[in-house]
Amino acid sequence: MIGAYGEWAASLTAGGPRPLSLQDCPAGEFATRKLAARARTLACMAAPPKPEGITAKTVRSWTHDGLAGEEISWQLPYGPPTSAWVLKPVGATGRLPAVLALHDHGRFKFWGKEKIAQTGAAVHPLVVQHRAEAYEGLAWANELAHRGYVVLVHDAFAFGSRKVRLADVPPVLHGKLKDDTDESPAGVAAYNDWAADHEHVMAKSLFSAGTTWPGVFANEDRVALDVLCARADVDPARVGCGGLSGGGLRTVFLAGLDDRVRCTVCVGMMTTWRDFLLNISYTHTWMCFLPLLPRELDFPEILGLRAPLPTLVQNTQEDPLFTRPEMEAAMAQLARVYAASGQPGNYRGSWYPGHHQFNRPMQTEAFGWFDRWLK
Repeated sequence: MIGAYGEWAASLTAGGPRPLSLQDCPAGEFATRKLAARARTLACMAAPPKPEGITAKTVRSWTHDGLAGEEISWQLPYGPPTSAWVLKPVGATGRLPAVLALHDHGRFKFWGKEKIAQTGAAVHPLVVQHRAEAYEGLAWANELAHRGYVVLVHDAFAFGSRKVRLADVPPVLHGKLKDDTDESPAGVAAYNDWAADHEHVMAKSLFSAGTTWPGVFANEDRVALDVLCARADVDPARVGCGGLSGGGLRTVFLAGLDDRVRCTVCVGMMTTWRDFLLNISYTHTWMCFLPLLPRELDFPEILGLRAPLPTLVQNTQEDPLFTRPEMEAAMAQLARVYAASGQPGNYRGSWYPGHHQFNRPMQTEAFGWFDRWLK
């Protein structure tokens, strides 16, 4: 990706095991090194103070296809309110297991939660197309709720209700975008194109503020986890999270750093920093990148910070966003981390044929994994 400078750059982290690596950790040192590695990861994320005491209000409720749904909203100290949907089986009582369902990036910022959840209202043609390509046409949050879970899906930082508004940025950044509320296919596509072009501005601005994109979205996902765990219909000791692609990225950070996530499924987002550096950075969002940490922890080890808590990682064999050798290297790293933790059976890495997706067979395995550990 950077021509003749690539191998030199790769050599900067190639001088043996990284200092905080959890792989092949000597017996008796895993817990101590894990604490140090988590602390260093949080330091590199440079997250602003996490908002505390956030409470959600119910906006509306509905029933659809055997599910009871709620639209809820909460206000962070900055930006527009966060909108979320909560789904569970109609008539369910008591405290249920729960999953924070993390929507993808997909170069589709006009909406967030709508890409993986359904209310019963008509579905926009571009969402139908997105689900067909990424999820075999399924709203997977609904599919999981049918199995007896409370499922919360919220809009991530810079998506949907949290997206950047045209009126809030200077005219020099407007480009060809005239209306960020136009829900016609052309209008939605125009916003998604504009938002993609705006990503480098967001990343550089966050760096200039002394924080990072992972630091911000992980904070907001942890607030959503607060909201989910505080619900009277949720058993906070049986909570999981998961998602595809950008949702897998968010899974890496949330599940790696918050032990309230008792079980997790990361889909289509597992490779190495070397892969990003030499092969694939051009295919990925600015949300992925965390300065300095690659010298001390490889990308898979961020998720490995949750070991020995249960973790399933799913990859597809023809995923164009990664190279197969580095995906395999990442999966092997996680296997070594879990072996070092003393619980190798709590990690599973799976391969599926096809492109970048979370299709029906993958969902079946993922939901079974949640059932195994949360029910």
